[in-house]
Amino acid sequence: MPTIVGVVLGAVLVLLALPALVQTDILPYDITPNEEQMAENGSNTPGATKQPVQLDVSSQITKVVEEVSPAVVGVVNLQSQANFWEQGGDTEQAGAGSGVIYKKEDGTAYVVTNYHVIEGANEIEVVLSDGTKKTAQLVGGDVFTDLAVLKMSDENVKQVAKFGSTDKLQVGEPAIAIGNPLGLRFAGSVTKGIISGKQRAIPQDFNGDGQKDWQAEVIQTDAAINPGNSGGALINIDGQVIGINSMKIAQSSVEGIGFAIPIDTVKPIIEEIEQYGQVNRAFIGIEAYGLSQVPISERENTLNLPDEVEGGLYIRSITRLSPADKAGLQPLDVITTIDGEPVETIIDLRKYLYEEKDPGDKLEITYYRDGEQNTVTVTLGSQE
Repeated sequence: MPTIVGVVLGAVLVLLALPALVQTDILPYDITPNEEQMAENGSNTPGATKQPVQLDVSSQITKVVEEVSPAVVGVVNLQSQANFWEQGGDTEQAGAGSGVIYKKEDGTAYVVTNYHVIEGANEIEVVLSDGTKKTAQLVGGDVFTDLAVLKMSDENVKQVAKFGSTDKLQVGEPAIAIGNPLGLRFAGSVTKGIISGKQRAIPQDFNGDGQKDWQAEVIQTDAAINPGNSGGALINIDGQVIGINSMKIAQSSVEGIGFAIPIDTVKPIIEEIEQYGQVNRAFIGIEAYGLSQVPISERENTLNLPDEVEGGLYIRSITRLSPADKAGLQPLDVITTIDGEPVETIIDLRKYLYEEKDPGDKLEITYYRDGEQNTVTVTLGSQE
């Protein structure tokens, strides 16, 4: 009997002392749920257990792929195979890539793809996700952004892709690539990864002369992108197109580095191509190279530059009747600033002209000729 009374008395004492023990942090854990926890649990009942929200990412990916895939098409580059004895001749497949149907209007469907996918084509064929083949017409293309727009009849076109935005894109968020790697044999292939980086600058050499002509700003992803994926869609978890797949680093020591053109770059370019058939960019009319590429002996003996001039653009040639020609610029002139901003490479000049200027705008150029500094104002033309 004394034992039973002791147990009951001890239990009563513990119950009475428990709140004080918790408030003084003597207990090593908190058994009282706070208001935030109870709100998250959707219950005001102390001790209610929070149920974690389960996100079925696989099901969500399956859903968005099912929605977007019909808007991703194959793009076949057909070129004439003429021989010495005949003109014209049959056309054969010279290459294949991918494209994205982004608009249907007045019986016409519009497809965005990469410029390099359709470059040199005599005919272009679009293959829908159900295998239907359609002849497409080139609206226009742009080598600098590697984008082209095609149009075709919208018959049998069931789906149009939705464009998202790359403005708030986060590194680490899911990315899904849809396209035709290695040609139409693997049409509609899907790969998954993440956004590995934003605003990556990739130098481009368009004519193979070893000189960098442009610097593309792209999204980096580890979603597998292979030849044939070019022009396809990079989408987010909401099924929105956030990029047009463009290239990968193909080296044996490199794995999982692919690139896509940001959709915020794509949208204004394709709108301009739709309207004009090309991108209207400011034109100056010079062939120029960075001063760092000129041997020191030639700088001193031919260009006669002062010692303080360490960077600039050396003009090799000028297009006749171009804005530069009309303004009086000459070969061997060295441009050091444009509108007061230093310029050292042809990429610097093109970036400024193409992104900050329009045809008809004025451009103030500071340059050196025979060791003397000069300034001239050029009225920019339009690039044909």
